[in-house]
Amino acid sequence: MFDGRLRPLIDPPLAIAGTWLAGRGITANQMTWLGFAFGLAAMAALAVRFDGLAAVLLLLNRLCDGLDGAVARVRGPTDLGGFLDIVLDFLVYSGLVLAFALGRPEHALAAAVLIFSFVGSGTSFLAFSVFAEKRKLSSDAQGRKSMVYVAGLAEGGETILVLLLICCFPSLFPYIAYGFAALCGLTTVGRIAEGIRRFGTPGSDP
Repeated sequence: MFDGRLRPLIDPPLAIAGTWLAGRGITANQMTWLGFAFGLAAMAALAVRFDGLAAVLLLLNRLCDGLDGAVARVRGPTDLGGFLDIVLDFLVYSGLVLAFALGRPEHALAAAVLIFSFVGSGTSFLAFSVFAEKRKLSSDAQGRKSMVYVAGLAEGGETILVLLLICCFPSLFPYIAYGFAALCGLTTVGRIAEGIRRFGTPGSDP
């Protein structure tokens, strides 16, 4: 919901940093793997209730996620880079919720509901992208990406905010989890409806 509005604010500084990193031989995939390492560290911190540290590591993860795209725009995007970016992002998102439940098993049900909602939102996003690519649909609303992005109420920016709120206010986890799960559910329904509208009629398929 907010991702498209944030792009004009965050893209210029990321572009400067990406150009600097690319000029020193840093690749986009190296930034992606570094970000994933920060994500794994954030999971470990959250599992042992080092919530403040988990929040800092999550922010570093997201910084690397922004920088890998910026570097890729300088050095040239690759299919492997786009693949790793989306897969590792989803692993970090769901892994942080799992880590929270490991450290606080009394909230396991709310965590399970939230992860279930991530599955709905993530699979509807990826499935839409596959068939949008097949029909040669495109959009730059979320910036230049390696795949077609379809908007929703719960996107990357909202997910990051929710994960940070979980780290900063762990006692509010059930309210945050159920509330965001509802937004993810609405996003999933909206994407299914959009998929039916877009793909229910013959397109550019052979």
